[in-house]
Amino acid sequence: MQDCIFCKIAKHEIETEMVYEDDFVVAFKDMNPVAPVHILIVPKEHVNNFYELATNSQKALIMGAVTDAAAAIADQFGTSDGFRLITNNGKDAGQTVFHLHFHLIGGEVLGAKLI
Repeated sequence: MQDCIFCKIAKHEIETEMVYEDDFVVAFKDMNPVAPVHILIVPKEHVNNFYELATNSQKALIMGAVTDAAAAIADQFGTSDGFRLITNNGKDAGQTVFHLHFHLIGGEVLGAKLI
């Protein structure tokens, strides 16, 4: 998708503080963190949201890459004992960038804190 900011980040057309990358996903620090560790994990392939992923032939590879990235990032940032992995699906759930992405949040006791 041409105007998608996450597609541009995944293609390295926009500079960001990248913390992880493999063949299927990139991960970078959120611009508006809600916790000391707030990383976005974004598939390189444009998929609008989690629901749309169900029809994608690469869904197993993408979700496997998200899982691998989350574990590696949790280790990298010392949050493997406690973090959240969240995705918002659609505008009614608060999705504001319509490119599937996951928030890895941690680095503090989260309690009932939501994004």
